[in-house]
Amino acid sequence: MPYTAVLPLDSDFEVRAHAARRLWRAINGRAPGPAFHELSAQRRERLVLAVRALDGRMDDGTYRAIAEVLFGRKRVPERAWKTHDLRNRTIRLVQSGVALVRGGYRELLRQSRRKK
Repeated sequence: MPYTAVLPLDSDFEVRAHAARRLWRAINGRAPGPAFHELSAQRRERLVLAVRALDGRMDDGTYRAIAEVLFGRKRVPERAWKTHDLRNRTIRLVQSGVALVRGGYRELLRQSRRKK
């Protein structure tokens, strides 16, 4: 049975065409081939931390508790938490997780474009 793929001629056409070709190869029992682009190890790690931080926040975890799980209890200070860099980093990770849930995950499919 033949399949049809409809690909809009928009700014994401190149990504969609590449994905359609990979799908076609997989349907026909072939290796899908290389991904359109690869995320760096640092970017993948940050995404993992963002999703884990958001999970913790959605389970009513405090930023301190989330930081202890993500970075280890020893790295989280008992005092001066309000001004510690791990607190700010944890808050940014939660915000990044929220942005992913609100549709930002789609940006992962696009090649990163450096702003000039």
